[in-house]
Amino acid sequence: MMDYPQIDSVAIAIGPLQIHWYGLMYVVGFVAAWLLGRYRAHRLGLSHDDIGDLLFYAAIGVVAGGRLGYVLFYGMDQFFANPLWLFSIWDGGMSFHGGLIGVLLAALLFARKKRLAFFQLTDFIAPLVPIGLGAGRIGNFINHELPGRVSELPWAMPFPHMGPEPRHPSALYEFVLEGVVLFVVLWWLSSQPRRRGLISGMFLLLYGVFRFAVEFVRLPDPHIGFIAFGWVTMGMLLTLPMIIGGVALIVWSRQQVQDTKAALTPSRET
Repeated sequence: MMDYPQIDSVAIAIGPLQIHWYGLMYVVGFVAAWLLGRYRAHRLGLSHDDIGDLLFYAAIGVVAGGRLGYVLFYGMDQFFANPLWLFSIWDGGMSFHGGLIGVLLAALLFARKKRLAFFQLTDFIAPLVPIGLGAGRIGNFINHELPGRVSELPWAMPFPHMGPEPRHPSALYEFVLEGVVLFVVLWWLSSQPRRRGLISGMFLLLYGVFRFAVEFVRLPDPHIGFIAFGWVTMGMLLTLPMIIGGVALIVWSRQQVQDTKAALTPSRET
């Protein structure tokens, strides 16, 4: 059994101003996406300013979609009791699946603006996302969020305010899978021109499989619990369409021609 690290959730405090680690993780994610996007901007014929615009669209999609998704999937009772709670982002509560929908809508608008094919753009965006996902899971861990189920594994640890039983550090599992592994695989796959839709499909499939697997050791949301058969969680239910959609998109991509725009543009990668 390991001890849970005691890390103050407030990273910086200047008088009444407090900057939390979780908020900083969003900054890490967007900065990483901005830098990586600028590095590969030439592939779509985009300028560095275009990447800034794309990140602005995506940021709005993440925040608006993430919050709306959380309210819709996890907090309808609170919303009906107090509709203004929707805007209480400082209260916590962001949904990955809602954020994903928000980013896809933002990508659709940006693709139309720049006259790009939708999946051409999502294939470009997908490898930029995992670092932000991983950083977010580190923020969850610092905030004592996403506790796992009781375990006797040597790296299990007691979560603050949850009794002495050691538990799976499920947020760290997601950091490794959704952040590190997903980034390495997608960045490597996208280092060469691929058939349109393949990278997007791989993102959906791999994230879905990773998240579905971790749900078996992660505690379900306490106000929802298991929703079927004594083991199915809301996270599983929301993730299953991603797995199906990822497989369908990969199959569809096999019928597409290889995206030659990136192939004809000299690469700056080594």
